[in-house]
Amino acid sequence: MTIGNQIEKVRQGLREGRFTSEAAVSQGILLPALYELGWPVFNTSIVIPEFSVEGRRVDYALCHPENHPSVFIEVKKVGLSEGADRQLFEYAFHLGVPMAILTDGQEWSFYLPGEQGRYDERRVYKLDLLEREVSEAKSRLDRYLSYSNVCSGAALKAARSDYQNVARVRIVESNLPKAWEALLKDQDSLLLDLLAEKVEDLCGYKPDLDMCSQFLEMQIQNSKHHDKYEHEIKNPIKQTKPFTPATAPIRTRTVDNFNFVFKGKEFHARSAREVMTKLFQLLSQEDNVFLDRFASRKHGKKRRYLARDKRELYPGRPDLVEQHSVEVVAGWWLGTNYSRRNIQDIIELALEVAGPQLRKATKANVL
Repeated sequence: MTIGNQIEKVRQGLREGRFTSEAAVSQGILLPALYELGWPVFNTSIVIPEFSVEGRRVDYALCHPENHPSVFIEVKKVGLSEGADRQLFEYAFHLGVPMAILTDGQEWSFYLPGEQGRYDERRVYKLDLLEREVSEAKSRLDRYLSYSNVCSGAALKAARSDYQNVARVRIVESNLPKAWEALLKDQDSLLLDLLAEKVEDLCGYKPDLDMCSQFLEMQIQNSKHHDKYEHEIKNPIKQTKPFTPATAPIRTRTVDNFNFVFKGKEFHARSAREVMTKLFQLLSQEDNVFLDRFASRKHGKKRRYLARDKRELYPGRPDLVEQHSVEVVAGWWLGTNYSRRNIQDIIELALEVAGPQLRKATKANVL
């Protein structure tokens, strides 16, 4: 198997939520990747697990020469790598290890601990295996992590060159508009919360998240109309009619139209949130490890859609925990403070984890 094939295999496993623990990430993702990148993973003088650093341990030390770490790797459960870079940097500082990698299996962050700036500013590159093309993922892993490149010093040289390359500033600048458009399009629940709370600050009334979601959709439509108008101004020969901005009213939906189909049987629900809750219950009955596999997937930017501890659903927002969480089955809590658009995304993610057969046998659209 090549590293490209291994990446494809990992991507499929991530989509199905197969990596439910740090051990699963290590054994199912990291070590096979290192093997395909040329590392002698069974030589514990070169790939050292639980490397000791002044009484503490880093998950893996990649060594050249033997027993002399060149790279530290810290492994976390999928979706739980946030904030772990501080610990990793402390390990690297103690021994002067030039490169450090933090991964949860899906996201790989490559750092140069010896450079200046905050922890995040010393990150050379962040690779998301589900967001990047396989060819890009293969290229980056080989560039920074192949055994031959680490041993020759080419990996460190490439990382330093990439870190110092001012072209990344231009890349960031060019991607800012795309990032803003993606935020509007993806409608992360945190963005909807911020919008709703700001409206409440201004007028005293707080809109529901569906209204905020529809408002963001209108902003995207207005932006598209504006871009078309700009194009027609620059190309007047092709202009056929004057630009008129989208002014469609915010839509509403009747409360009695939330039926869904699961395995050929129709179920009734009074709201999008009830559709989501019932569907999670049905999927957990079909597969007793479904909830574990779903929880192992990467969720929102900061939130967990599903957790054993309901306080994990809304980090930093204890005000939302009691009112906007539901126990789908004993010991598992599901967050409900989402717009219909967000809920549809969560449903699609759940069906992806459930697998193609159940996905094909389910029809649930809350939009």
